[in-house]
Amino acid sequence: MNLPNILAFIRILLAPLLFFLLINDFDNIHPSWVNYFACVVFGIAALTDFFDGYIARTWNQTTKLGSIIDPLADKMLVLAAFLGLLLTQKADPWIIYIILVREFFITGFRVVMVSEKFDVSASFAGKIKTSFQMIAIIFLIMQWPFANTLLFIALVLTLYSAFEYILAYIKHLKKV
Repeated sequence: MNLPNILAFIRILLAPLLFFLLINDFDNIHPSWVNYFACVVFGIAALTDFFDGYIARTWNQTTKLGSIIDPLADKMLVLAAFLGLLLTQKADPWIIYIILVREFFITGFRVVMVSEKFDVSASFAGKIKTSFQMIAIIFLIMQWPFANTLLFIALVLTLYSAFEYILAYIKHLKKV
């Protein structure tokens, strides 16, 4: 197993820890400290997302396993964060629902695309979407100003990137 895949697996392992930190009340610890720690865990996980892709491309270590576990790890991390924020009422539930439905739909859609030998590499819009989701999550965890604005921008980018995937697949079907 190469380093990028190990980093993706670390991200998968950090997702439940993040969820645990977000949903639990710790009696002897001030909530702001728990939020800081949750942000550190999320930040480390987000950095593994950047570095696994960078290392895989620059060191020529892209693998079939990596192309499967990297987006899976991303979804697990975002799912853990958004569900934790939803359960603790730190985010608008409708925006979270829409984002999560899109994530599940497009993930399933990408599985179909892979089975048909269609390239499902993340698009530029998908990468920007993920970045905004991650920034919004940090702002929401910390309850900083503009958190909901960032979440709304993430929603718009999430829907746009979904449209982009669907459009690319339709174009692919017309060629076949």
